[in-house]
Amino acid sequence: MAERVRVMLLLSSLHGGGAERVAVHLLNRCDPAVVDVRMGLLRKAGPFLKDADPRRVHASRVGQDLLAFEGHNSSFYRPDKLVAGAVLAPANISRLIRDHRPHVVMSFLKGMSVLTYFVVKGMGRTAPRWIAREGNNTDAVIDDELSNPAGRALIKSLTRRVYRAADCFLANSHEMARGLTSALALDPGRVRVIQNPIDVANVQARAAEPIPWSPLRPFIVTAGRLEYQKGHDVLLKAYAASEEARKFDLVILGRGSLEDELKQLAAELGIADKVSFPGFVTNPWAWISRARLFVLPSRWEGFPSIVAEALACGAPALVTACDFGPREVVEHGHSGWVVPPDDVAAFTHAMDQLLLQPDLTRRFSNEGPPRAAGFDIARMVESYTELFLEQAAGGQTQALRA
Repeated sequence: MAERVRVMLLLSSLHGGGAERVAVHLLNRCDPAVVDVRMGLLRKAGPFLKDADPRRVHASRVGQDLLAFEGHNSSFYRPDKLVAGAVLAPANISRLIRDHRPHVVMSFLKGMSVLTYFVVKGMGRTAPRWIAREGNNTDAVIDDELSNPAGRALIKSLTRRVYRAADCFLANSHEMARGLTSALALDPGRVRVIQNPIDVANVQARAAEPIPWSPLRPFIVTAGRLEYQKGHDVLLKAYAASEEARKFDLVILGRGSLEDELKQLAAELGIADKVSFPGFVTNPWAWISRARLFVLPSRWEGFPSIVAEALACGAPALVTACDFGPREVVEHGHSGWVVPPDDVAAFTHAMDQLLLQPDLTRRFSNEGPPRAAGFDIARMVESYTELFLEQAAGGQTQALRA
């Protein structure tokens, strides 16, 4: 093309985790001589906002408070949120697209992709190329959001229609691409895979920074939203049952709707004095690098960036073989250890075995950083740039499959 390719990244806000961090990386790191990347937000809010180039972050001023959305995803289905989302959000997205005239838009996660679908469909021949990026197990997310079977079936049907309509469906793990291509009946020719970019140099530099306070004893650490998906209840039960793990403190980084419930569970298990909840921290890597063991007990994932970052920190990692992603990051027995998801006994046994074998965890610490280098940001940003150029050209070339 004779002009730079204009790209707009569409997100609800910069609250959240992996998807928002990827968007900020792309905004800040894509070569502006090749692609002009902008970010469109329904709400200009969230902890990652401070990391984004403010000159290229745009949000409609209409309905900022009405579109406020935090906490568990089920709150989105409240009548007031549904009405605000149906009336204001599409109009705001349409305005952002018309103001900046991108050649390519990329929507992040299911909710934003549904909104983008209706906006792009209404633009007809003037619509930009549309990449729908998914970073999670959509069926599991919908099952967690909705208890009503009819509601679940309706949302799954709509999600299938939305993702099949996109010019390109982008998954952040190969497992996810295979699983969702089958589950959603996607056209394999439109499916691409780019794993989440990890800023290895920044992670390793910040891992050396001090932490504001430290547990009295050596500790085990996990990081993630305090929601059912992340399996913190499994971790607490496994920790309480483990003779070896209880010789260490347990640090749970993150915020979420289940915080009070998890603290109550820790009290019921008799481990409240050994479990810390520091909340959301801007530098989780300083904690992870000092931990005896990093653990991720998730029930489902997409591509857990925090695991790759833990490997970059040299932390021995214990993760679950959930759908999707952790098995693509951790090579079992080499750069970490993998156990079945939602299995308290298996997690307990794995913690006991790893904490009793310092030679094994030392090997994980040595092999983790080279493994993390394979997900380094420079390689992933290059892949995204190639994808943007491909889509701007009409999707006629093959994207780099990371």
